[in-house]
Amino acid sequence: MHIRVVTYNIHRAIGVDRRFRPDRIVDLLRSHDPDVALLQEVDDGVPRSRELDLAKEISGALGFAHYAVGHNVSLRKGKYGNATLSRFPIVRERNIDLTIGSKKRRGCQHTTLLPEVRAGHRHRLEVFNLHLGLSMRERQQQVGRLVRSQEFRRLDEDVPCMLGGDFNDWRSLLRFFFVEAFAFRCATDHDGKRGPRAIRTYPAPSPQAGLDKIYYRGSLRLISAHRCAHQASRVASDHLPVICDFQLH
Repeated sequence: MHIRVVTYNIHRAIGVDRRFRPDRIVDLLRSHDPDVALLQEVDDGVPRSRELDLAKEISGALGFAHYAVGHNVSLRKGKYGNATLSRFPIVRERNIDLTIGSKKRRGCQHTTLLPEVRAGHRHRLEVFNLHLGLSMRERQQQVGRLVRSQEFRRLDEDVPCMLGGDFNDWRSLLRFFFVEAFAFRCATDHDGKRGPRAIRTYPAPSPQAGLDKIYYRGSLRLISAHRCAHQASRVASDHLPVICDFQLH
């Protein structure tokens, strides 16, 4: 079974031109026709985004039958966090708190999806949608908290699992941890002459760093991975979306 996954920090649908344009986010996502979309910085009831529930608005515009939201930050009015949009049923969800001390609140949204691998037969797909902090030490602590969570600990390595989002990992220092300690493979790294090179996604107008990543393991085979090449994506958010195609066995 083919599954297309997009991870995208939508920056509250406020582009680098400072305009609130959720229609640009919808158009970019629609052009790639994902089965699963992992979105970060998704507003709900915030004045800067016209007090809209962006997860509901975007999923509705795209025709997604299922979506789940994990709110991390509460503002004076409204809140925001991560949203997972899915064409497959979501049978379980929980937002894992990754906040470290007094730093900005962060989280990882876990969802269990049930794609239909063949007629009448569905297969679990475990998805973790996260947004990590700005300092390396904070990110290391957050990853430690994630892997100690009951949602992560109870998973066997052969269960299809994806871990994606905005890692804020400028130098890909977390890659070794996920690959060597937990048997993940990185979909968004390409082989280079000096080792793996991340697909660059930030800042969108002239990307210099690969902050947006997808790791995977279990009965998933990577077919392809690339960043969005549409000109509108250079303006719609400060990040570029990444598109990954997998085969689920």
